[in-house]
Amino acid sequence: MRIAVLNQKGGVGKTTTTLHLAAAYAESGERVMVIDADPQGSALDWAASREAEAAFPVIGLPKETLHKEIPRIAGDKDVVLIDGPPRVTGVARSAIMAAKAVIIPVQPSPYDVWSASEIVDLCREAAVFKESLKYAFAINRKIVGTAIGRDVEDALADYDVPVLPAHVCQRVAFAESAGAGQTVLETEPNGTAAREVRGLAQAVREFTTQPVEKPA
Repeated sequence: MRIAVLNQKGGVGKTTTTLHLAAAYAESGERVMVIDADPQGSALDWAASREAEAAFPVIGLPKETLHKEIPRIAGDKDVVLIDGPPRVTGVARSAIMAAKAVIIPVQPSPYDVWSASEIVDLCREAAVFKESLKYAFAINRKIVGTAIGRDVEDALADYDVPVLPAHVCQRVAFAESAGAGQTVLETEPNGTAAREVRGLAQAVREFTTQPVEKPA
């Protein structure tokens, strides 16, 4: 299972989503790898800040040849997660071509909803050549109890792109765990944030394994 986590807008929690999905799959016993395709190298920085060895390796590969190199690098890994660049570039296109599915984290904000058009267009463009490609929105950093948090799915409906049913809320636990080079599955394994992460991981798995719907 190869999953690219992409959004051309910064600050949507792309790296946090990637690392937490990786942690959730590793927790379930799968062999996982994270490929940091973002030139900023945030996932690599996270791995370097850890005191204990992570349950999965993080490899830096911000190259336009990513889709050609992954088969050799990934080896026998069950899950490969690609943390993509924050702009629509050749690297982003390569990440899409390398993936079975693209997850687009989006915050419940009008600006984030509007800015999602570029990455959606890129996925649609790639799907012309790669019919098996799947892509969906993942609502991230949702603020509990707010109207925009409740209405974001309606706002995204104009894109005619699936929205994963599991949402991740804005919680201090994510920032605290990142500062220690960990995930909430390590720092608060029984907490609400960890439950949301596991729910998202399951939703991604179910979405990725569903057959691609062909247009009528």
